[in-house]
Amino acid sequence: MLLDTASLYFRAYFGVPESVRAPDGTPVNAVRGLLDFIARLVQDHHPDDLAACMDFDWRPQWRVDLIPSYKAHRVAEEAPAGSAEPDAEEIPDTLSPQVPVIEEVLDALGIARIGAPGYEADDVIGTLTARAAGPVDIVTGDRDLFQLVDDARAIRVLYPLKGVGTLQLTDGALLREKYGVDGPGYADLALLRGDPSDGLPGVPGIGEKTAAKLLDAYGSLAGVIAAAEDPASRLTPAQRRRITEALPYLAVAPKVVRVADDVPLPETALALPAEPADPERLAALAERWGLGGALQRLLGALQR
Repeated sequence: MLLDTASLYFRAYFGVPESVRAPDGTPVNAVRGLLDFIARLVQDHHPDDLAACMDFDWRPQWRVDLIPSYKAHRVAEEAPAGSAEPDAEEIPDTLSPQVPVIEEVLDALGIARIGAPGYEADDVIGTLTARAAGPVDIVTGDRDLFQLVDDARAIRVLYPLKGVGTLQLTDGALLREKYGVDGPGYADLALLRGDPSDGLPGVPGIGEKTAAKLLDAYGSLAGVIAAAEDPASRLTPAQRRRITEALPYLAVAPKVVRVADDVPLPETALALPAEPADPERLAALAERWGLGGALQRLLGALQR
């Protein structure tokens, strides 16, 4: 089980009231919400291995170099020129102080946290999925990861529909029913359609339904481009023009939209811990931040 950690703690933050606070009054709604979510996942799905995948760089420069608008609207503060640090992401004021607490608690529990400089959590998930010898459940609120769904390898996405309690089990059949594509085809659909939340323009005038029809007719992005360049194809004049005008974007978008599957990752034990890695540290964190029932529920789930 691979967690898109930032996606999940954002959902926990907005799904749990900010009135959930530590003894000193600091909001801990994202911390406690995430712990409860992990407890529920462990209890319901019984994973053998669990990894909290992290954004060490939420807006990698190599993606920005290809598409400068990539996540540009979410930059709160640009890093100094030549800095190795990523740009600062716009995050709610009461969420950002909770992120280090989440990281400390996961480390004290012994739940693996994995990231890599210059890569997003999506890329970490893509790499661990490519390496996996057995079934994989990816837990994320980001539809981009639908591209990893693979029924033949039992790779599916658990997508939260409401808060962090109700999950859509996303497999190949659901993707074909809802979007008209399989897992690999979803990346082509996404880059044709575009995604304003990630600053991806897509092909102007081609929305999700048209993109799905084009991919169904021509098989892949390469097939759609070939059809645009073939005067005998059945594309409408408007579709042909739009695709042709978007060729510079379509040349670089696949590398931006498709998750990496070859990220250099540190060797990390992923086995689900039955006991906390650092009980004393965990107890101190529980008292300092008032983690109470949420932490106890997770500990109970881990011990079963």
